[in-house]
Amino acid sequence: MKLAYPILIAQLIQNLMGFSDTVMAGRVSATDMAAVAVASSVWLPLILTIYGLIMALAAIVSQYAGAKEYHKVAKATYQTAWIAVSLGIILIALFYLITPLVIEQVSLELALKDLMFQYLGYIVWGGPGFCLYLVLRNYSEGLSHTKPTMIISIIGLIINIPANYIFIYGEFGMPALGGAGCGLATAIVYWAMFIAMLIYCLVSKVLKKAPLFTHFYWPHLSEIRYILSIGVPIAMSLLFEVSLFCVVAILLAPFGAQVVASHQIAINFSGLVFMVPLSMAMAVTIQVGFAVGDKDQQKAKEICRYAVVLGLVIAVVTAALSIIFRTQIANIYTHDLAVIELAASLMFLASLFQFSDAIQVISAGALRGYKDTKAILYITFCSYWLVGLSVGLILGLTDWLIPAIGPYGFWIGFISGLTTAAILLAWRLKIVQKRFALATSI
Repeated sequence: MKLAYPILIAQLIQNLMGFSDTVMAGRVSATDMAAVAVASSVWLPLILTIYGLIMALAAIVSQYAGAKEYHKVAKATYQTAWIAVSLGIILIALFYLITPLVIEQVSLELALKDLMFQYLGYIVWGGPGFCLYLVLRNYSEGLSHTKPTMIISIIGLIINIPANYIFIYGEFGMPALGGAGCGLATAIVYWAMFIAMLIYCLVSKVLKKAPLFTHFYWPHLSEIRYILSIGVPIAMSLLFEVSLFCVVAILLAPFGAQVVASHQIAINFSGLVFMVPLSMAMAVTIQVGFAVGDKDQQKAKEICRYAVVLGLVIAVVTAALSIIFRTQIANIYTHDLAVIELAASLMFLASLFQFSDAIQVISAGALRGYKDTKAILYITFCSYWLVGLSVGLILGLTDWLIPAIGPYGFWIGFISGLTTAAILLAWRLKIVQKRFALATSI
């Protein structure tokens, strides 16, 4: 929990930045708010995929720290930084190459489309800064120092709100960019967070045991391939999960605005609750990686056990609160009684998958600590897309088993997919633990 709570606060602050963007853009017009929402739905899957790839560094660094091989940390960090810089530049290049080809194909009203592409045109320039920030963040977290992540996220929020104000409304001689100004403000925040993290890494005494700046490392292809072999499966598994929820939102569109709004409320609230087990999973990756590096199989096993138990205890509390206050929670988002009623019923189903969600995300975090990431890729694909989406489609849109139940069918699909993932990831974790125990006993 000591490692997890700063990560949790940082994750919540990231969500708060998105919330402030939406609210401040909405005060200009509904079109500006919609442009921010649509552009964010394009940007977030891209940046989350990159985030997943760079998460490999935390597992690598924690194992080096556990083995007391601190001299290897800097080289791994530099190689990840080369990947991050490349990805940041690719994001910019893709925007300018693809935009002229797709802008005419996007069927949105002209004002909304213009604002959306302006937003993306600004925020892509912050991509390299954010990618490099993620590298330094995972370097620090891999060495079990998570508080800088929290502090720098707070700095980012402090910069984000006035920057939004300046560029949205055109204060202090700046042009009034409307919702597109959120993209420029966010790009500035990304670079500010990178610079703040860089300064911390330069002056921090606790990171001196694995110094970054005593030697410079050029790209090393075998090291980069090794990092990608761990990071790409993590990135793809995150993409599978995020894209599933996006696809379901699209499939629900024909049911009408009220159904989509109810679904969005339940998803948004579930995402906030999910931050708790997700933060624990990140802490478990660090702790398990350290124990694996130290070749302490018993400690690694105990960390996994305690984390799953703690995750389930927290899930009992959050699920109970979600059920008891589901109507009041839905009322925060909207005053439409029909939307509140449907959202409340969906949140009841959402509370049920919090148990599976806790087990699957913590098990995946532990597997990352063991650097067993390919299994996460295969299991998440099969669980979310083959099981979860199939069950959702059958129950939601067809009369094959029972009369079609619309959004409820898709949420039962979520429960099925997450439960499958929880069972398979926990099973895989047991196998990996037995293999590690055997390897360390020889």
